[in-house]
Amino acid sequence: MSSALERREELKAVFHEAQSCVRCPQLAAGRTTVVFGSGNADADLMFVGEAPGANEDKQGVPFVGQAGKLLDQLLGEIGLTRADVFVVNTLKCRPPGNRDPLPQELDNCQDYLYRQLELIEPKVVCTLGNFATKLLRGDPTGITRLHGRDEERQIGPRRVRLYPIYHPAAALYTRSMLDILRADFQRIPELLALPALDQPEPEPEPVVAEPEPELEVLEPEPEPELVYDEQLGLF
Repeated sequence: MSSALERREELKAVFHEAQSCVRCPQLAAGRTTVVFGSGNADADLMFVGEAPGANEDKQGVPFVGQAGKLLDQLLGEIGLTRADVFVVNTLKCRPPGNRDPLPQELDNCQDYLYRQLELIEPKVVCTLGNFATKLLRGDPTGITRLHGRDEERQIGPRRVRLYPIYHPAAALYTRSMLDILRADFQRIPELLALPALDQPEPEPEPVVAEPEPELEVLEPEPEPELVYDEQLGLF
């Protein structure tokens, strides 16, 4: 098992790889910066949103606008700060005009999210809003039915407690939505206090069969010459 320092260094390597990513030509051409994610590299709690917006694209940090301020406020109400958690999006680049991510873009970016999960090792993953919830659950059930209900899920390489909640942006101007979001946040410390889930056994490295050694072709030994033994009377 890798140490925290080793995992941090590996995460930095993934960050540098993402900075020069061109898997999605349209996104690579239109972005200002790659929004890899930010926070504590050893966090027990990870938040997953949809995609960077204009402010995030400029600053390279997720959730820096009004929704980010509300996220900070809600974290403070349960005794946490951004320095205690890790915040990412399903996409690392801003889609043009803030459109929904395309399926191919999500496929291209999925490996970065999985690597973050593997190296940060969160116990609880909160999906923020409909899009991230449907994507990580692999199911079309909407956030209205799922919010505030935790479940054990395998996401890529890691088994976590998945906890869908409304996106902070949805609660900026609707008091009733803010009350729901606040109530869902209040359960997070309870989930973090639970034991970490058992992780699946890593897949064994494929065994590469060694080539069979070539058989050495031996020349037949010559038959020994028969010598007559006079004493025995035998050849």
